[in-house]
Amino acid sequence: MDTLKDDLKPWVSAMRLRTLPLSVSGIVIGGCIAQYNGFFQLKIFVLAICTTIGLQILSNLANDYGDGVKGTDNNDRIGPERALQSGKITPAQMFHAIKINIVLVIFFAFALIFNAFGLNNFLYSMVFFLLGGLSIAAAVKYTVGESAYGYRALGDLFVFIFFGLVSVIGSYFLFAKQIDHVLVLPAISVGLLSVSVLNLNNMRDIESDKKSNKITLAVKFGKKGSKIYHTILIVSAMVISVLFGLFYYTSPYNLIFVITFIPLIAHISKVLKNKDLEILLLSNNLSRAERPYAVPLYPCLSKLVTLQLDQPL
Repeated sequence: MDTLKDDLKPWVSAMRLRTLPLSVSGIVIGGCIAQYNGFFQLKIFVLAICTTIGLQILSNLANDYGDGVKGTDNNDRIGPERALQSGKITPAQMFHAIKINIVLVIFFAFALIFNAFGLNNFLYSMVFFLLGGLSIAAAVKYTVGESAYGYRALGDLFVFIFFGLVSVIGSYFLFAKQIDHVLVLPAISVGLLSVSVLNLNNMRDIESDKKSNKITLAVKFGKKGSKIYHTILIVSAMVISVLFGLFYYTSPYNLIFVITFIPLIAHISKVLKNKDLEILLLSNNLSRAERPYAVPLYPCLSKLVTLQLDQPL
């Protein structure tokens, strides 16, 4: 039993389960709005969650593999030790796991699209098959290959598109077979907060990324500029959430989500005031709500309150 536990531990670490809230937050929001507007189906929601979690784990494994074989994950790296970096998983084993994960994602994606559109919406099915393929490619190509976009300062853009716009709007479309204007602000909010998670990790890795020639926006901006960028991302998401509450206001319950701004503001303050960002990111002083993997869950509450409205959005 201990041997099995020891064998599984590096794989669980490589999957980075703490990042899963980041991936499902957009699906939860799209599902909540679909539920309120009378389109929600539990089977589609579960399959969407499974597909998204599969994509997130695929991204994490591919990221570990890509940075590992390139030598980006080395002793200069500040964050937690990666699986390939530790030597507990070989590149061949990780590559095999990536292939298995892709098969699982394809299975869940097919099941999701079939249950959402059946045989009567061929065009919609084709569009989502294309989105699924692009999502798999984006998950893998972040660090894998010579043309990895994560090494060309494009990670933030891709995260905003796939974790924000595609996640929220795409999940709602699976339920409703239509796009609603009410989705725009929540999608942007989730996208910005998701980018802030990536940026926080990239700020931690600025020095090691420079040495490995991995160009991120954090590397381009430098530590000071990255802190300002980080603040803009989170403050913009907060402002957009407030606008969402005001534009679709019917009762004070619509604005109850502002309570969640307290830990966000505290987080921004610590990032801006701390002179040694690496120490800040390594410390355990941040509360659970302030940890980067929890950040994208904040807008969920702001969207959940739409269920208190008296009329469909």
